[in-house]
Amino acid sequence: MPTTLFGRMFPPGRHEHAPSPGRGVLLVHRIGAVLAAAVLVTFATAGVAGGLEFFSTEGRPVLGLSSNGLLSAISIATAVVLVAAAIRGGRTASTVLIVVGALFLISAFVNLALIGTVANLLAFRLPNVFFSIGAGLVLLLVGAYGRLSGRPPADNPYRSGDADDAGAPPPQPTPTTAAEALADRDMAVAEEAVAQHTATPDQARRVRAIGDLRTHEDRRQAWMRFQH
Repeated sequence: MPTTLFGRMFPPGRHEHAPSPGRGVLLVHRIGAVLAAAVLVTFATAGVAGGLEFFSTEGRPVLGLSSNGLLSAISIATAVVLVAAAIRGGRTASTVLIVVGALFLISAFVNLALIGTVANLLAFRLPNVFFSIGAGLVLLLVGAYGRLSGRPPADNPYRSGDADDAGAPPPQPTPTTAAEALADRDMAVAEEAVAQHTATPDQARRVRAIGDLRTHEDRRQAWMRFQH
């Protein structure tokens, strides 16, 4: 599949930069969510096309599993949630995959106890139980991939625990005076010059002096003191 078409299908989420190897885990989570949704939609569509009764506790065979209208509706709703999570971003997709995987496992054991009773509202049979256990484990593994490991790589987006998918820094505060705007511009020019090894000795000295300051406000104030 061409790269451009693939990029349109899976555009980066908010603040999400795809090419980094460590951040590839985000793409795994998003693709995993879409594939899981595709399986659920296929199962649900086959059930709806077969004209299943909505609350039948007996169910009818659909792709090797037992199903009814309620189970098809739940499958479609779950697929919608998974696709929405994939569009939102890798971190969201990971969380949703873990939650849905856990729900699959819980559903397997709860419905196993309900087979053959009037409370078997999802028309489960043993194949459904086995499928739910297998699907739940796969979803948990995909959702936890790269997120719950003991020593994630330095560029892993889950390493720092930032709020968004790519661990973006806090937004830069807007200058409120002309002097602050000038300081911000001069800082940006000097830092770019240092990165390109074209900085003057004065620019290099100033950039080194503010390098250990954590907040932009502190860096700006220190830079403005150099002006005097």
